[in-house]
Amino acid sequence: MTLSLDAVSVSVAGPVDLPLTGEQDVQAACGIMHVHGRRFGRPTPLGFDYASIIAAELAGLGAQALELAQARGIPLHAVSTSLAQGALLAVAQYLAAATADDPDEPQSPGGPPFRSADRVAFEIEALDPAVWQRFWAALGADDRAVSRGWRPFLHRFATATCPLPGLAEVLAAHPIARITDVARRTGMTLVRVSDQPVDHLPAFVLSGTGGGHPRGRPAGLLPLSGLVVLESCRRVQGPLAGHLLRLLGATVLRIEPPGGDPSRWVPPMAGDTSARFHALNRGKDVVEIDLGTPGGRREALDLAATADVFLHNWAPGKAEQWSLRPADLARVRPGIVYAHASGWGAELGPNPPLGTDFVVQAHSGVPPTLMTVVDVFGGVVSAHGIVAALTSGATRVDSSLLSAAGTLNARSWHRCAEPLTVPVCDDLAALGADPRFAGALVRDGCVLVRSPWEFTS
Repeated sequence: MTLSLDAVSVSVAGPVDLPLTGEQDVQAACGIMHVHGRRFGRPTPLGFDYASIIAAELAGLGAQALELAQARGIPLHAVSTSLAQGALLAVAQYLAAATADDPDEPQSPGGPPFRSADRVAFEIEALDPAVWQRFWAALGADDRAVSRGWRPFLHRFATATCPLPGLAEVLAAHPIARITDVARRTGMTLVRVSDQPVDHLPAFVLSGTGGGHPRGRPAGLLPLSGLVVLESCRRVQGPLAGHLLRLLGATVLRIEPPGGDPSRWVPPMAGDTSARFHALNRGKDVVEIDLGTPGGRREALDLAATADVFLHNWAPGKAEQWSLRPADLARVRPGIVYAHASGWGAELGPNPPLGTDFVVQAHSGVPPTLMTVVDVFGGVVSAHGIVAALTSGATRVDSSLLSAAGTLNARSWHRCAEPLTVPVCDDLAALGADPRFAGALVRDGCVLVRSPWEFTS
């Protein structure tokens, strides 16, 4: 089935009631400059046309969803999105946090990438405070600076800034060979900032056959109405993919560990749920399962037997360890789409370093930012791949933060600076209350971003 060119449209402002003329206006008005600029202490444009790239991917995903809808007999004939809606999706977590019941305290400027004594730029990553302590102790850092630095370092994904007084100076006193050796011995992930951008990877890879068109009976007027997605994901990339599938009409059932996903309780809060978590998981159903037990894995397979998609972003080896590989799910649900949204894919072998946004940025050569640009774009890419699989009959979708970063690089271009025609947002709470954004936002405990698509019948 081929869609006509006028079935898919991309505007600049979409439902935002501002006279936005292009990328620079959108970055300024919709909060991207504000969030990216937190580490510098002033609104600053990103080094590439991020809103345009997200909007193009959303348009491709919308077109794929429209084709699927028509194949399923859902009477939809056109879809639209915009640069402004792409930009708001990019800042959705920060916007939710800024409009929560107890918004974050102002953050000081600062943050990596770091530089060694021989001027090599690099990123580090640790998710374990013991690794953090060992690394800095081996380099002779002050204990108080190390302790004070852990929280801003861990929360830089949420705040887009990371002041580390005294610690950057420690690294600047050592050559990169010494720092790399200490990182290896203490378990710290270290990745040099590449000056050779990765741009050769496809955004996602489809494989397997036998899926056919989805079996769910359409129960509404959205492309994925009547379909069920079983999601086992944490952080941003995977949950955002599931969130977009829900906005396209799917019922999404999240598997969380006993007691719930720990991210649910990370301030600032919107009611009894983390505002950032709410921005990615609103409207999903939840079941608590311990996948580390045989009984929990049997329960997951029972749920998969009635699902159309299984989505996870587990670390390498977990699917094999838990016997929840594509073949395992296909035995209970032939034709199910098995989607893995990973950090590195297969590019760095079976034992890659930690695959988080900022180290992937460094390795891939994406212009550095403490916004989670790769995580967000990776979520859009993963959702696009899943809808493409549902349309084509493929049964496996593989995407990664690295493949998303490569796609960002491949589509990036640097235009001559456009003149700004609108004021620069410097307060996300004010943006959330601005009636000119009402068509793109909704309040539910905090300000959230509406669906980035409008489908018409």
